[in-house]
This record gives sequence, structure tokens and C-alpha cells, in this order.
Amino acid sequence: MSNIVLAQAAETASSINPGLAAIGYGLGAIGPGIGVGLIWAAVINGTARQPEAQGKLMGIAWTTFVLTEVLALIGLVVYFIASAA
Repeated sequence: MSNIVLAQAAETASSINPGLAAIGYGLGAIGPGIGVGLIWAAVINGTARQPEAQGKLMGIAWTTFVLTEVLALIGLVVYFIASAA
């Protein structure tokens, strides 16, 4: 009985409108965009206050930048999966 429910759920999930998926990805990309802006603003602010800490701040900034961008890439992959189905 649970196999029938899972098949129905998969059929329902595959009928997502591609336009709706594009809007969802656009809204999902807002968060990483704001996050990247906040990361680099903090690096600029920290470097202005402590110029000798620039190397350490840049290492932390690149790490958090990559983690934030992964969220946007996951959203892009989900968009292509939803629009292809």
C-alpha cells in the first residue's frame, strides 16, 4: 500500500511548472546573494580596523563564500531537476 502512495507522490512532484521553479530559484538565490555581500562587507570592515589581520580574514572569507555559494548551486540543480521533469 505504501508503494502506491510513494508512486503518487512522485507523480505529483514531477508536475511542477517550470515557471514556478524559476521563481523559486530566484527567491532561493536571494539568501546567498545577501550572505556574500555580508561576508565581504565584514572583511572590508575588519581590514579597515586591523590591517595586519587581512590574511586571516581573507582565508575565513573565502571559506564562508564557498559554503554560501554551494547553497545557490544546490538551488540551481534543484531548479533544473524540477524544470526537466
